[in-house]
Amino acid sequence: MRITLYAAALAITCALICGFAATGAHAQSQQFSGVASYYDKNYKGRTASGATYDSSKLTAAHRTLPFGTRLAVTDPRSHRVVTVVVNDRGPFVKGRVLDLSYSAAEALKMTGRGVMKVTAVVE
Repeated sequence: MRITLYAAALAITCALICGFAATGAHAQSQQFSGVASYYDKNYKGRTASGATYDSSKLTAAHRTLPFGTRLAVTDPRSHRVVTVVVNDRGPFVKGRVLDLSYSAAEALKMTGRGVMKVTAVVE
């Protein structure tokens, strides 16, 4: 009887620990900063996810985040924020962390600057 009670207690403890660990992982947000650029308004082509690039959509390219990841991208100077969805790979220029769609760049008012330092948080 003791072995059965011990096994049950161990199973419950493991389930609680695993449950807390999973909850904690979701509670933490991934954040990064760096320089972002944007796609030209007239760019045509397919993204790495297979979708046709649409300059009117709020999308972004990131080197490693899974396709479909939502990012809140902030201009730390103006505090403007835009939410984008990762649907492409890149940027492939050293020092850059995101390539934003033209619409996302317009929302951040960065089209006059070309590149801009941003902070991004996975939602």
